[in-house]
Amino acid sequence: MPVELRPRERLLKEGPQLLSDIELLAIMLRTGSTGLSAVELATVLLGRFGGLKQLLDVSTEELSEFKGMGPAKVAQIRAALELGRRVAMATAWDRPTIKSPENAAALVMEEMRHLDREHFWALLLNTKNQVLSREIVSIGTLNSSAIHPRELYKAAIRRSAAGVILVHNHPSGDPTPSQQDIDVTKRLIEAGNIIGINVLDHLVIGDNKFVSFKARGLM
Repeated sequence: MPVELRPRERLLKEGPQLLSDIELLAIMLRTGSTGLSAVELATVLLGRFGGLKQLLDVSTEELSEFKGMGPAKVAQIRAALELGRRVAMATAWDRPTIKSPENAAALVMEEMRHLDREHFWALLLNTKNQVLSREIVSIGTLNSSAIHPRELYKAAIRRSAAGVILVHNHPSGDPTPSQQDIDVTKRLIEAGNIIGINVLDHLVIGDNKFVSFKARGLM
């Protein structure tokens, strides 16, 4: 097979999203068997069981019946499928949905209220307002945290976020927004509008209390 058509080379060059199920399975197999390439062996396996989802229920004994499927290959396939299953479960259960400023504050309050320097974080959300990840954007001093739109939106673009909730703490315990907080928020909103990522709110975390820019009409 020409180098540019080999699954592993295609994955490294073009990314895994463009590969078919057969190509991804072939990469896990690494090698084929006598008379069959890894791609052909992957095609046989998927054809026999009906697809990747069906492979989840296939036993070690059933996989071992295929010529060329020794213990190492069987273990690789079963481990890969189990990892995929666990990722899917984690994705389904570990994505809280933000319906109010209180929901967002609850996710960060216990960690941020005790910090002795200003931390600027971002909650990255999908189109359903489910939290994709929490990103630490910058760590500042006792009373300030420098933040550049580039650092915030680099993470948001990487995770394909539809929206962000900005979060930073005031080590003094008083969450009243400063003029600098208001100016920074305005700048980040403007940058987000340009690239199509909405800033949904900005929370300032104090000592077991917080201020929502959206609730205060500051954005």
